[in-house]
Amino acid sequence: MTPERTTAATSAPATRPPQSPQAAASGPSGQARPVGTNLVTIASGKGGVGKTWLSTTTAHALARFGQKVLLFDGDFGLANVDIQLGLAPVRDIASVIAQGAPIRRAITHFASGGFDIVAGKSGSGMLAALGRPQVAALRNHLLDLSSDYDRILIDIGAGVDAAQTTFTTHGGITLVVTNDEPTALTDAYAFIKIAAMRHNNPKLAVVINMASSKAEGMRTYETLARACETFLKLKPPLAAIVRRDPKVRDSIRHQQPILLRHPTSGAARDAEGLAKFLLTVTANPG
Repeated sequence: MTPERTTAATSAPATRPPQSPQAAASGPSGQARPVGTNLVTIASGKGGVGKTWLSTTTAHALARFGQKVLLFDGDFGLANVDIQLGLAPVRDIASVIAQGAPIRRAITHFASGGFDIVAGKSGSGMLAALGRPQVAALRNHLLDLSSDYDRILIDIGAGVDAAQTTFTTHGGITLVVTNDEPTALTDAYAFIKIAAMRHNNPKLAVVINMASSKAEGMRTYETLARACETFLKLKPPLAAIVRRDPKVRDSIRHQQPILLRHPTSGAARDAEGLAKFLLTVTANPG
């Protein structure tokens, strides 16, 4: 299938210095809010839990609810948001970093979904080698863009290294995606533990993906929640349970969003439920 060719958005003037998370800002809706509270990091301890599909679908669902959304592909070295959406961006994050240009020059509008993306670059040694200071600088640029959007979603790579958990420090919420596999649960627990150790009171929530049923998904969540309560003395809330659905694989294979290809499927409805959770939690950032 030939990818949809798109053009990057017109570059804006150089970004102003990033604002502190405590500063006041307003998004496209005009509603005042602390800077960064509209950022949503989507993380996982383990790869293969459907995090990128969840990121693209949640961004699409938020856009369908009238939100102005930016999806940032922060899975450095193994980026594939653009591939899942069938896009061929003119610029990606690697090119603007190499040129010393602002992130906004890499913004591509995904017309079919009604939201913007900043694509990564799969296999980029430069991006894979970014250290914590460089990742923190990217996070600050996203904070600088936050007043331009109702929601900014950040799809980060699997793992628990310091560079990845840096994306949990922005005043918004981090969704930890997992499933019922023991290794996925163990790694999700590890991510929550390390995020809590490295950063003061991070705002976390759990998404159970590829659940065989809502009841099984709840049992999986309760297993993780009990471990967090027992050993970490915290209990991240449940954001959503997304059921296993063959329509997900079909949509990915055809590089089309599930909300367009199979809008009434179970997984599509569950992803819309996650978007509604985010509308609630980010509307009340206290």
